This record gives sequence, C-alpha cells and structure tokens, in this order.
Amino acid sequence: MTTRLRLFLMMVLQLAIWGAWAPKIFPYMGMLGFAPWQQSLVGSAWGVAAVVGIFFSNQFADRNFAAERFLAISHLIGGLALVGTALSTSFWPFFACYLIFSLVYVPTLSVTNSIAFANLRDPAGEFGAVRMGGTVGWVLVSWPFVFLLGAHAGAEQVRWIFLVAAILSFAFAGYALTLPHTPARKDAPGIDNLAWRRALKLLGAPFVLVLFLVTFIDSVIHNGYFVMADAFLTNRVGIAGNLSMVVLSLGQVAEILTMFLLGRVLARLGWKVTMIIGVLGHAARFAVFAFFADSIPVIVAVQLLHGICYAFFFATVYIFVDAVFPKDVRSSAQGLFNLLILGVGNVVASFLFPTLVSRLSHAGADGVASVDYTSLFLVPTGMALIAVLLLAVFFKPPTRSPVAEADEDGPLAAASPAQP
Repeated sequence: MTTRLRLFLMMVLQLAIWGAWAPKIFPYMGMLGFAPWQQSLVGSAWGVAAVVGIFFSNQFADRNFAAERFLAISHLIGGLALVGTALSTSFWPFFACYLIFSLVYVPTLSVTNSIAFANLRDPAGEFGAVRMGGTVGWVLVSWPFVFLLGAHAGAEQVRWIFLVAAILSFAFAGYALTLPHTPARKDAPGIDNLAWRRALKLLGAPFVLVLFLVTFIDSVIHNGYFVMADAFLTNRVGIAGNLSMVVLSLGQVAEILTMFLLGRVLARLGWKVTMIIGVLGHAARFAVFAFFADSIPVIVAVQLLHGICYAFFFATVYIFVDAVFPKDVRSSAQGLFNLLILGVGNVVASFLFPTLVSRLSHAGADGVASVDYTSLFLVPTGMALIAVLLLAVFFKPPTRSPVAEADEDGPLAAASPAQP
C-alpha cells in the first residue's frame, strides 16, 4: 500500500472507535439511571485525559517512544477498558473503565495527526484527504447499529456501542505496528527535553493565543452538539432511536467531501476565512435546530453542515498547528489544541448543556417534561457568532498561505509575536 493509503486506513480505525459510541453514550447512561452529575462526570473524563496527555503521553511520544508503537500499546489497553465499560452497569465501575479508556485514547488522536504530518510530503494539501479516512470510519461504524439496535433499544442492546468499539480498538492495536516508523526526536541540539513546555511558550504569539481562545469556544459548541443532538432528534423531532445515528452520520458523509476539498479551499481562501466559514457552520446549524424543529426534512438536511463545521475549522487548526509549530513538538503541539477540542471544551459542554436542558425543561399537562429547544440552541448560536467576531478582528496569522516555510521550525521561528 502507498503511504497515503496506510495513513488513510489509520484514520478510519482511529475515528471508528470514537464514532461507535459517541452519539449514544449520554442516552445510554440515562438508560442505566445515572444522575445528571454522574453523566457530566463521565463527560469530563476526556478533559482529564487531555490534560494528562499533554504533560505525559504526548511528551512521551515526542521524546521517548516511536509513535506507531505508542498507538499499538494505547489501543490494546483501550480495547480492554471498553470491554469493561460495556460490562459495567453501576456507575463507579463504568466510570473507572471509561476513564482508563479516555486516558489512553485521547492522546492517540494527537499522535495519529503527528504520524500523518510527519509522513506526508505536502501536509497542507494532503492531510484533508488522509483525515477523510476518519470520517469514512465514523460513517461506516454508524450504519450497522440500524440492525444492532431496535427502534426502542434497551441498555442490553445499546451497550454494543462499546463492544464494537473494543473490537475496532484491538484491530487498530495490531495495524498500528504496520504504520510508517515515526521515531521520537530527542537529544538534538537546541531541543527542550520538555516538549510541552516549548509548545506552551508559543502561546505568547498573539495570533496563536487568539486561535486558542476561539478553539475553546468552538470546541464547547462542537461537543455540545454531541451532548444534545441524539435526544433532540428522538424526543423533539421524532426520529426513531435506531435511525438517529444514521441521521447524525450524514454530517460525516458531507465531511468526506469537505475534507477532500480542504486543501484547495485553504490555498484559495487562507487560514482566517476558512476558519470563519467553519464556525459560521455551527451558528447556522444550531439556528436551524432552534427554529425549524418541526420539519424533519430540514433538520435532516442541516446535518450536512457538519462537514463544514469540522473540516473548515478543526481540521484546519490541526494543519495550521503543524505549519507553524516546531516539528520536534508535533504531538505536544497537537495535544495543546486537543486539550481544548477534546478536553476543556468537552468538560464545559458536558456540564453546561445538561444544566441548560434541566433549566429549560418544563412539565407538560400530561406530566411529561419538554425542553425549550429554541432557547437552548440560541446559546451555542450566540457563542459561535462571538467566535467569528474574534477571528475576524483579532486573528492575524504570520502568512496567508497554508504552506509551511521551508525552515524546519516553521513560521513561528522567524515571526515575532507582534508580526501581523
């Protein structure tokens, strides 16, 4: 296989593991009778993993351990933890197994990006097509659940989301050993032994700091979508429980196209405009959720905006980080932004949106609680518009071109923090 195809399959497996359980985990915890605070605690596990990852796991991958071997060991442990999660029906064993899985899985999202960037000749032009594999994996793993889950599936059926993820994790553990060798970078002149420290210092550049803040806001919105979307589709829109994952996967189908076009869009529009379009996709989608919940065709169609939301912002951020951060801190730099995308943003979303759902729920005449989804979805819509304003006014990257400088350390090495 060509290197690009091997990296593509790497992304297929990496994201399929996540896609198997992500849309259903909050409804599943409700089936098990977990209290809202318990569900929020589970949601915060990725935040803990992202913090631990940047100081330990990503540091380890950058300085001490070949990246592909790091993936193999992490996914072996992660598969075992997912089996434990599936078999646990009381809260604390469930949380313990899921936390272990999070601790070993979250850092691998940064490491797979690092392996891809390290082995692509033209990262800005090729990464979108490689990362598209993750989108394909997410879509492919969603569709079998139409048959694994009934329209009114109970906990016994839904727990298969973790067993399927475990099977994929074991498969990835073996496949990782066939990936291109990507050794750690250490003992070179001028290299800081603490990769995370060097990555953190780069927040001193104003354009990096602005992007860091916008990434936090957009990650809260993005993770909030996964917290709220499945319940919204089934309880408010009226889509069957075994079809909701398929409807949500339509966003990933659209993402395939946007990932394929991402390199061309970046070359034509540049960093700022591409990112602004991505954040506006979130605003548009939640605005439609707020005002068109009675139209199933409109709600289904607007899922296609997910491709723009993810590719034009988050995937672009990953490419930008690879272009401007020093190459010897690849995993730590990716981990720094994953700290927001998968960590802090995930934690905030896991507490913020369930709290808003609770406050905006009202008991009807029949005693069944209903949620004021219009007010609920206007919150992430407003947050997205604030993020767009910050990008438009304050984000001034050192170059408009999405191509890294020939310099080994990237544009930040030559750019002073004040450079526009």
